[in-house]
Amino acid sequence: MTIFFDSEFDRIFKKMSNSFFDIDDIFKEFKENGSASDPYYYGYTMTVGPDGKPVVQEYGNIKPDQLPDSDTREPLVDTIVDEKEKVVKLIVEMPGVEKTDVKIVVENKTVILSAEHDKKKYHVKVPVQQKIDENSAKASYKNGVLEIVFKLIEEEKPKGKTVEVE
Repeated sequence: MTIFFDSEFDRIFKKMSNSFFDIDDIFKEFKENGSASDPYYYGYTMTVGPDGKPVVQEYGNIKPDQLPDSDTREPLVDTIVDEKEKVVKLIVEMPGVEKTDVKIVVENKTVILSAEHDKKKYHVKVPVQQKIDENSAKASYKNGVLEIVFKLIEEEKPKGKTVEVE
């Protein structure tokens, strides 16, 4: 199987390295050889024709207006750990919703965020690696940006007693 896999990639890359190749042929051939899943792909190439005018060619198995759309989007999330102030901040971009639409649930070191307003829907589960105090959560939402702040829990030092040798 490895020999087939390596030789298949070699063949495809050799074909792609040719300065004149048709991307549709490569994807069509890949699909005919049986891929595990059928991904959607769309793109275009732009070249300059002999007359100096741009030539745009589309390729792919789907057109842009036919792309499957999901109603729910996954917002961008940044996690910032501030050791100096001993807090963890989650910065979440969710434009187009109101602060009353935002729902935040914290359970087992995972923050579950969702919001829905008109046609805008957001949902994401954010794992938090640090030990946080779930009860200390404070959230604010302004101009499409949600900020959630958690206090870090300081790790307890192991308790023990030093025994002196006599």
